[in-house]
Amino acid sequence: MKENQTKQLVLTALFAAIIIIMASVPFLGYIPLGLMNATIIHIPVILGALFLGPKKGAFLGFLFGLTSLIKATFTPNPTSFVFSPFYTVGGVHGGIKSLIVCFIPRILIGITSYYIFKFIISVTKNKKGARSVSFVAAGLVGSLTNTLLVMYGIFFLFGESYANASNILPTALHGLILSVIGMQGVPEAIVAAVIVLGVGQILARLFPLYGEK
Repeated sequence: MKENQTKQLVLTALFAAIIIIMASVPFLGYIPLGLMNATIIHIPVILGALFLGPKKGAFLGFLFGLTSLIKATFTPNPTSFVFSPFYTVGGVHGGIKSLIVCFIPRILIGITSYYIFKFIISVTKNKKGARSVSFVAAGLVGSLTNTLLVMYGIFFLFGESYANASNILPTALHGLILSVIGMQGVPEAIVAAVIVLGVGQILARLFPLYGEK
């Protein structure tokens, strides 16, 4: 029991450190793409959820959200108000809605990725290849949880303000949201699936997945 707790503590610290490093090193965790940043920081959140459980996965997601808040506040772009209540542009500023967009999707990464992994393992009765499929599904679902909830959170909570900051007509906003999901979110999900599969299989040789002995 004590050995298992020590391993969990080590893994939690490791994933947390990776998130902080990725957020701090330019172009590593956040890749600027004009109005938005592509990111791969959700990957250690997904892996953390699979090896540490949904609660610690949610904590790592919160940490991811915190790095977004800090980045949006101190190194902003024209639409950073959607992630930070402390940033104002053109008379538009964030508030509680910014915190919702910044934190809720990231916290849910650790929950959705864990439960889709366990669901696939359960329905396949852990047959040969089931774990690999589960790793891939966790990567896809965790990544898309972040992209879809962030982009539609922006759409429903900020709408016209985000459109104005993006220099587009409000009627064109949904098209922009869909293009970001397709051109940025889908590639991020594929990358996450590949990395979660590869790294997950390696880590599984050293550490038990959450719930395994």
